[in-house]
Amino acid sequence: MIFAIDFDGTIFSEAWPEIGEPVREVVKFIRELQERGDLWILYTMREGATLEQAVAALAELGLRPDAINDNLPERCARFGNNPRKIYADIYIDDHNAGGLRLPALEKSTARKGITKGGLK
Repeated sequence: MIFAIDFDGTIFSEAWPEIGEPVREVVKFIRELQERGDLWILYTMREGATLEQAVAALAELGLRPDAINDNLPERCARFGNNPRKIYADIYIDDHNAGGLRLPALEKSTARKGITKGGLK
């Protein structure tokens, strides 16, 4: 399963251009993704120096995105191109329609339905 996860306001509290505080529930969720072999893309508006700071902050927490603001190489190979739109099975962002936020998902029964390979 591929997740595209926003940085500011999602993995870290909103503090742009600074780095906010880690959102504990989201960090835990990403660690679980990594442990079970799911893939995740850092999907953020940051670029240049602010992106480098974000990646460094993630590394300090042991979080390692499989791609950064880009499609996974295996997706590009499968479809023979790399479109501007990032492909993911699930997008997690504090600006999602309906205000979906991971801490709410973490506490819901819906989270139990997210497993490697897709939704139950």
